Amino acid sequence: MNAQAIFSTASRQYQKGRYTDALNQLNVLMEINRDTKTYVLLAKVLVKLGFKAEAARAYQLAGEAGGSRAEDYLTDAMKLYFANGQEDEALSIGLPLLEKAKTDPEIAFIISSIFLKRGEKQILGLFKAPLTLSTNRLHNALAFKLLTAEINDLQDRDALANLFRNNPKNATLRSAHLVYAREANDYAEVEKHERDIQNALKTGQTEILASEAPYYHATWCGDERLNQIAGAMHNAFPPELTNVRRSAPHRWGDRIRIGYVSADFWDDHATMKLLKSVLMAHDKSRFDVTLFCHTKAMHTARDMGAREKWGRIIEIGDLPDQQVAEVIRQENIDILVDLKGHTLESRSSIFNQAAAPVQVGWLGFPGTTVNVDLDYIIGDPYVLPESSKAFYYEKYCRLPESYQPNDPYERPRPQPVCRSQVGLPQDAFVFASFNANRKISLQTVNLWIDILKQTPNSMMWILCERADARANLLAKFKSAGIDTKRIVVCPKLTYQHHINRIPLADIGLDTYPYNGHTTTSEQLWTGLPVLTFKGTNFASRVSESLLNAIGVPELVAAGPEDYVKEAVALYNNREKIADYRKRLDENRFRMPLFDAERFCQHLETGYEMMADRAKRGLAPDHIDVPALPPRSGSFER
Repeated sequence: MNAQAIFSTASRQYQKGRYTDALNQLNVLMEINRDTKTYVLLAKVLVKLGFKAEAARAYQLAGEAGGSRAEDYLTDAMKLYFANGQEDEALSIGLPLLEKAKTDPEIAFIISSIFLKRGEKQILGLFKAPLTLSTNRLHNALAFKLLTAEINDLQDRDALANLFRNNPKNATLRSAHLVYAREANDYAEVEKHERDIQNALKTGQTEILASEAPYYHATWCGDERLNQIAGAMHNAFPPELTNVRRSAPHRWGDRIRIGYVSADFWDDHATMKLLKSVLMAHDKSRFDVTLFCHTKAMHTARDMGAREKWGRIIEIGDLPDQQVAEVIRQENIDILVDLKGHTLESRSSIFNQAAAPVQVGWLGFPGTTVNVDLDYIIGDPYVLPESSKAFYYEKYCRLPESYQPNDPYERPRPQPVCRSQVGLPQDAFVFASFNANRKISLQTVNLWIDILKQTPNSMMWILCERADARANLLAKFKSAGIDTKRIVVCPKLTYQHHINRIPLADIGLDTYPYNGHTTTSEQLWTGLPVLTFKGTNFASRVSESLLNAIGVPELVAAGPEDYVKEAVALYNNREKIADYRKRLDENRFRMPLFDAERFCQHLETGYEMMADRAKRGLAPDHIDVPALPPRSGSFER
């Protein structure tokens, strides 16, 4: 019997379900002919008989024999190897198929699964698109695991849009999708979902917020009752942990040992522009300061020795949380301070490892730190009013004047520049916002539109780096009837040049619900009045705190409508603006906002009050730090 006759017999037996007989015929055929179709039929027979590894090898040989369907057969081989747990064999076939994997979700799924399991993520970005475009839920679930949480990753943005399109009722995907929309000021997309979100919240469906990232949640929601729900479903610590930590044996010394944990210990970061003078002002006879640093090497490499002045540095890098906590315990830290909270590159999970007898949240995140074992949050009476206590797991430690430190000594003073150098007309009235564009919420931009409509010779000066956000902002103003020539969008500059340009504006307009923080203090430092309104949570009360600490509380409007009215009133009263500028200049080195030494003394008193309670075996309780007597003169050096 010739080869063709044997193949035909084997094929008929396969069609009739007589797989053993077919295999016997194919074994005979393999002795005289091994072409592509023979390997393919052999593979199909072996699959039916349950011999996956052997079937995979047969498909592999069919693919290696070449022909128009070679890639298809190799794909079938890879799938069978993967299903049989033979990952190395699957990868050996899959890697040459990378180009096909960009459009084939099955190949993408297999390669991604193996690399993700092995912790090798370098090439996985290639596969987000095919996995998200697939209708297979397993493919979609894997795609979600591949997301980097990098807000500027356009592959992530597109992948989330695809996933959400496939699963339009999934609240987690909608929240993640809207993070990217808000980052790009895509107001049309935000408005499309706003009504559904608000309707769900009105009917008590607050669980839709549980998977939101707390930081991004705070950029659009000013309700502190809801703020404490965001992120609640992730990484909860065991309830008994707190008592175990507080009751663990601890040796208190003559000096209080403070440990600060952050990724921001480098000179150009916004946090250090605020904090470094306070760190250097700590009383070395009463306090020992250690910085537990996980700052990226690319930042510390530019440090030029400045960091050594801030405190003793212990590099914790990428050490696991448990190991970092052990290092902290070995250093016998009394009070451990998290300077990151729910912000990028946070290591707040270290605080869930019983690292220190007293654990504190401060400065990085404006609100309660969900699911982190903290005893206190440092604030002030403006950002942490009595009415908000129910929404905080932590106890208050309220400093008397402002929770925000500031550096008055190494922060540069503005040097004169003219408007033409930054693209502003000489005679226009300029409202300005130098806040991150993600803070320009839908409510904020609508308030600005109202202001511009009532101030015909005014312009809006906005800091925005992203091209898509810039286009969306301009489109929003244009759709409201505002000539886009009245909107000037500026880029980031070096710090000195940024400080130089701020005073060219007439009034700074604050954002809601996430105020300017470092940005507001920078504007006040340069003498630019900033208009805000009374907020409804920590993030939206920050500018109120800063304006009171510099002595211009009149710039805190009662609410959104008054914010618009006051902006229009200032537009019509340049003399009042000049008076505010004069007061800011006079108060810079007299009022508390930029008084780093005074701030440090208040902070140290707060630490002493925390430590005193802990030494006496008392549970944390709300602390109000008493104010020092007012300064009688300038603190300028």
